[in-house]
Amino acid sequence: METNFNVTPTTEDGKTVAIVSYITLIGWLIAYFAMHKDKKTELGSYHLRQTLLLYLIGIGVNILSRILLTVTLSGTVWMLFNLIYLVLFVLWIIGLIGAINGQKKPIPLIGDKAQSIFSGI
Repeated sequence: METNFNVTPTTEDGKTVAIVSYITLIGWLIAYFAMHKDKKTELGSYHLRQTLLLYLIGIGVNILSRILLTVTLSGTVWMLFNLIYLVLFVLWIIGLIGAINGQKKPIPLIGDKAQSIFSGI
């Protein structure tokens, strides 16, 4: 005899997904595939979209910085990329605080764009 459990995701499920998505790219993958895919919540989706764009921007900046620093070896370029990394870290903190508080608060500069780009999540 087969039992069919109809599991309804709770606010806490969404909050957990939101928080885990901020814990590195591996955390994002775990949050999406293991926690969110079968029990989607609005809060979880919201933060998954934001963190995905934040991580993609971080990866892009990292690749660009490695290329430019290899070519130029300039202290100014190094300081510029450190400033960009600091801004990304501050944006990450703002998003994480929103996730911990269970809020759908957009990360400044990228939050609204992430919602439209990754609307399928």
